[in-house]
Amino acid sequence: MPAWQKNPNDPRGLAARALLPGGAEPDPRLTLANERTFLAWIRTSLALMAGGIAVEAFAIEIFEPAVREGVAILLLALGMLLSGGAFVRWVGVERAMRHQAPLPIPLIAPLLAGGGAVSAAIVAAVILTR
Repeated sequence: MPAWQKNPNDPRGLAARALLPGGAEPDPRLTLANERTFLAWIRTSLALMAGGIAVEAFAIEIFEPAVREGVAILLLALGMLLSGGAFVRWVGVERAMRHQAPLPIPLIAPLLAGGGAVSAAIVAAVILTR
């Protein structure tokens, strides 16, 4: 029987069995710390998306329309990618802990750093050339 199907010896739900097959249950403190980190990434992604909406809604007089839309789309896309990446990271860390394997490298960190740097550079260039 596949790990995700109902197993009377595994009281976890269907999603937990499908996403986190095998391994040993980690210390709950580690799982909760992983969840807090996931939520921190989600808060950051929500802030980026709110920033994209704010740029489009309130920066009409500051930016040219093409630049404003470009920065808004960049921030929105970065927020969306970050929220998806946060989930992938959470599952990867949880699987690594269950199998006592090394933790995966956070690939969403360079994405966030690069996207944030590009957004900030565009905004700085526009402000400096006004």
